[in-house]
Amino acid sequence: MGKRSAAGLLTSVDSIFTTQEERDNAQRSYVTDLPAAEISDFPNHPFKVRMDQSMVELAESVKQHGVLVPSLVRPMPDGSYQMVSGHRRKRAAELADLPTVPCIIRELTDDEAIIVMVDSNLQREQILPSEKAFAYKMKLEAMKRQGQRTDLTSVPVAQKSGGKTSRQLLGEQVGESQDQIRRYIRLTNLIPELLDMVDNSVLKEAGKLQMALRPAVELSYLSEAEQTALLEVMEGEIRTPSHAQAIKMRSFSEQGKLNPDVILSIMQEEKPNQVEQFKIPRERIDKFFKPGTPAQKIEDTIVKALELYRKRERAMER
Repeated sequence: MGKRSAAGLLTSVDSIFTTQEERDNAQRSYVTDLPAAEISDFPNHPFKVRMDQSMVELAESVKQHGVLVPSLVRPMPDGSYQMVSGHRRKRAAELADLPTVPCIIRELTDDEAIIVMVDSNLQREQILPSEKAFAYKMKLEAMKRQGQRTDLTSVPVAQKSGGKTSRQLLGEQVGESQDQIRRYIRLTNLIPELLDMVDNSVLKEAGKLQMALRPAVELSYLSEAEQTALLEVMEGEIRTPSHAQAIKMRSFSEQGKLNPDVILSIMQEEKPNQVEQFKIPRERIDKFFKPGTPAQKIEDTIVKALELYRKRERAMER
């Protein structure tokens, strides 16, 4: 048997342990260092780059050790580059005043880039409902477009997956039911202020209104004007609607009967097992507390003050 060349041997081994798709991707990828200014953000990127404690720690790590994992970018027709995966690393590099960011440069179509961008970011430890909402919507739309292609280089998704729909495939990939995927995508119809309240249910920031997923989904069927009117009532009442109240509002909206008065009436209905609330206008007590004092701390302080007052009154009666 004749001697095989090293290149031939490598090709043979490569064909055994990798797929053709992986070999094609490797051929159209390379690694280099790029100035952060040359990398634009992914359009409509659904994942927030927050300046939180995690970012501070990442920036400090980057300052000491550099960026250890390259970002993934794709070349654009004008000669610039677009970030696909690595927005947080890029921001950390900027905070650490690094001149360049290590990047894998890969040729990707728009839909390929969307799918890679979503998949890579879904590995984060904490993902907000709003991030899932827009990410699932973007990926689902990209998968559907890929499934519609019938050219010689692409097999429709339905054929590749044994007839499963794009939503079924997406649900399997992210570990969510089809109904849950639908619920998250409905959130993209909320005005930003209401969507922030759904995120607050995860962030648990003191003093901010929080709203669960199920009522938020029902409210997503309201028009923008109806949602804005609801927002004003919610801020005035300092509460968010229950699931049952949200369903009632959606029903009135579908009948064309939802207006600010109806919204207020529904919001003032007593929720099941709800304890009656006593409210004090904030301006009457602001002078007793420092600006920015959390609502829970204010409530606890008032209760303690009343307990001391009651003890003093009882002592005077003796």
